Amino acid sequence: MTERKPPGMSHETWADRQIREAAERGAFDGLTGAGKPLPHLDRPYDEMWWIKEKMHREHLSFLPAGLVLRKEAEDAREAAAAAPSEAALRRILSEINERIRAALRAPLDGPPLRLVPFDIEEAARTWRREHGS
Repeated sequence: MTERKPPGMSHETWADRQIREAAERGAFDGLTGAGKPLPHLDRPYDEMWWIKEKMHREHLSFLPAGLVLRKEAEDAREAAAAAPSEAALRRILSEINERIRAALRAPLDGPPLRLVPFDIEEAARTWRREHGS
C-alpha cells in the first residue's frame, strides 16, 4: 500500500478500496495457487503449522543426528533386503557403513548411537539365499 488512510474513512472501507483497486489493476492475477482450495483446511489448527510445512518442504529434521542416523540405518537395512541385485545391496550397505563409522569416530549429538556397521558378507549370503542365487 502506497498511501495512507484518509481521515474520516473507516479502516475497513479503506482496506476494501485498496484491495478492489489492486484487483482491478491485475495485481492478483497469476498468483501461485489461484483458484485452488487452501491446503489442510480439514486439519485441526496447529500454531506451529508454518514451521512444520517449511521443514517438510526443505526436508529438514529436528531430531538429533544420532537418531537420524539410526533411522537411516533401519531404512538401509530394508532397502538392502529389497535390493534388485547383490551389487545394489553391497552399495547400499557400504554407504551406510561409511556414515556409521564416521559417527563412531566423532560422536554425534543426542542419545548414544548404539549402531555397528552392517556385516555386508552376511547380508549378501542372506540375500542370495532368499533370492535363489
